[in-house]
This record gives sequence, structure tokens and C-alpha cells, in this order.
Amino acid sequence: MFPVADFAHNKVAGAVVLIAATLIAIAWANSPWEDTYRALLGAEVQIGIAGYGLAKPVYIWVNDGLMAFFFFVVGLEIKREALAGELSSLRKAALPIAGAIGGMAVPALLYISFTAGTAASRGWGIPMATDIAFALGILMLAGPRVPLGLKVFLTALAIVDDIGAIAIIAIFYTDSISIGSLVVGAMLLLISITANRCGVRKAVVYFIIGTGVWLAFLASGVHATLASVLMAMTIPAKTRIDCANLATRVVSLLSVVGQPTRSRRTQLLTATQQQALQKIRQLISDASAPLQELEHTLLPLVTFFVLPVFALANAGVSFGADSVETFGNPICIGVAVGLLIGKPLGIVGSCLIAYKLNLAEMPQGVTWRGLLAVSVLGGIGFTMSLFVSSLAFFDPESQQAARVGILLASTLSAAIGAVLIARLR
Repeated sequence: MFPVADFAHNKVAGAVVLIAATLIAIAWANSPWEDTYRALLGAEVQIGIAGYGLAKPVYIWVNDGLMAFFFFVVGLEIKREALAGELSSLRKAALPIAGAIGGMAVPALLYISFTAGTAASRGWGIPMATDIAFALGILMLAGPRVPLGLKVFLTALAIVDDIGAIAIIAIFYTDSISIGSLVVGAMLLLISITANRCGVRKAVVYFIIGTGVWLAFLASGVHATLASVLMAMTIPAKTRIDCANLATRVVSLLSVVGQPTRSRRTQLLTATQQQALQKIRQLISDASAPLQELEHTLLPLVTFFVLPVFALANAGVSFGADSVETFGNPICIGVAVGLLIGKPLGIVGSCLIAYKLNLAEMPQGVTWRGLLAVSVLGGIGFTMSLFVSSLAFFDPESQQAARVGILLASTLSAAIGAVLIARLR
């Protein structure tokens, strides 16, 4: 399992890059070059050869293509936490699970209260998500005043939150289903599971299978994000040797590497020493689970490229003469109230209920004051909320209203949460 500090370090740096991409998108969309921004996102790109392939606008390739890597990493994180992390036992997972459930239900209900009986009610899933990059990034900036238990709680909460968001996308934001394509996707997943059982550990094998799964789900009508998460669940999570065995064998081989060479004029190793080094490399590979290796490899790619590009493509809100009307749109109000008020209310309320019923325990060093601060940060929906809004609405006016609500609530949640965290002792 990756240390929380290392995981959080990536999130802090990623949050800075994400903010920069967001500001660039907003500035570009409100500049004299706005038409260039819209034209770039709408430009059609075909991937394939000899007339065979997929032709989609850049905007779709970003949201359905690049974001597949994001959801794959989310799937890896979910599996890791379920096997050896904060979700590995019911007692440890109870509090963040309770918080996530309340943090999804209350915002959705508040949103519906503003949009009930209208087509806008379709966007009830928008204020349910938490952006772990932004939220954990702000939490880490507070330094040592924030207990480790609070950081772990927020990480686990966001992961459970992601599970809920993925389920909602798969169930409620799928219009039609092609059973044939879905069967093909299921068969490919079965092949991936079989490869896992047979001891296949090469990432390229799972990449090829995963590409097929993504294409099958894309053609099935079920959103391709589910394909990425399901594919992540098939990645091997076991090592071939344990750490104790690794240490014993590496020490033995290092004694061979440490033997003096025949010639002092050259640094070249002997054949025996070279073989010993190769065996050490193989042992290190055998002691690492492919799941962790892939997560470690892909996390920087997702953090510093995929998510910033997604923000650049989705955060370009134009603030024109009709912006005042947008703030009064029920979609904008519902999203903003759901994230800013519904998130902390749902998280703290459900955690309190679970604690009072003795269904969960507070992490070491965590107080209710700290939990409230973290729950406010939960109102930073950004990435996931923008993604769901692109699925919920197709007309520009509704998308604009949703994005304004997301940006407004996320900014206020970040500011208020940062102040509350700064006051922790």
C-alpha cells in the first residue's frame, strides 16, 4: 500500500496544476479567442486506419477516452483500499462509508428540491461527488496541525464517494443498452480474470484486453467509465514472494555482487555479478503486485495530464451579459446548495448517527471539529461533478448553469474549509 503522505503529495501538486488549467480555461473562454476554444473542442478527430476507426470531437475524446485512465486508476485505488487499506475491514470503513452515503444522499435531495417536476431534475447526481485532488491538496497544505487520521478519513471518504458516483453513472446515466456489445465486454473481462488466475503479470496484456473492454462498453451504451473500473478489478494484486523472502535472497545475492572484480582498471561486472543483479531485479519485480506498479506508474499521468486536460476542456465557462440569469437558474442553485451545504450536512450528520449507534469509531486524533472542516472540503465537487454534468445535460444553457454552480460551490467550499482547517489545533 502506498503511504498516505506519498499519495497526498501527488494530490497537492496535482491540485495546483488543476487550478492552473481551470483558470486558463475560464480566461480563454472569456477572451477574444473564445471561438478558437470552442472550435478546438468541437474539432473531429478520427483514430483508426484505412477507413476503420472512431471519429469523435476532441471534447468527447477527452471525456470518454482520456478519462478512462482516470477511472482505471480510481478502480485500482478502490481495489487496493478494499484489500489492504481503510476499506479492508468493516470497523475501519464504517465511518467513511457512513459519511459518503450521507454526503451523496443529502446533496441529491437538496438539488431535487430546487428542480422537482422539471427536466433539470436529471442533474441530481452532479452535487454528489467529491474531488479528492482538490480536497486532499488543501488539507495537506495545513501541514502538521492536521492529524493523519483525518487525511486517511478524507481519502477513504472520497474513494467510497467515487464508488457511488460510478454506480450512479452506470445505472442512471445510461439511455440505451446493446446486449450484444455488453456480452462481448463481459467475455473480455472474463479473459482478463483468467489471465490473472494463470499468473500473467505483463501490463501490456491487460492494456490490450482493457482497450477491447472499453470499446465494447462504449458501443453497448453503458458508459465506458464502468469498463475502466471493472478492468481495474481484474489486475493481479498478489506478489510472487513475500518481503521476508525477498530480503533474505537479496542479501545473499548482494554478497555476490560485492565481490571484487579481477581488474581494478574497469568497473565492468563479472558474468556472475551481472547474473546476480538480474536475479535481484526479478526478485524486486516478483515482490511488487502489478496493481501497485500500475497505480504508481499511472497516477502521475492522470494527475498531471489527464485531469488538467479534462479541466481545460470542461471548465471554460463564459461570463457574459446573461451571467446574472445563470446564477438564478434552478440548476445552478441546486448544484451550489447541494455541494456547499448538502455535503457537510450529509457527511457530519451520517457520521454522527453511525457513531451514536456504535456502528463506527472515530479515527485516532480526529475530533468532530476536524471532521466538520473535512466535510466542508467534501463540497469541492469539481472533476467528478463536471463529468456527471456532461452526462446529465446536453443543451448549452443547462451545462453552463451546472458548471457555474460547480465552480461557485467548489471555490466557496475550498475557502471555508481552508479557514476551518487553519483554526485546528
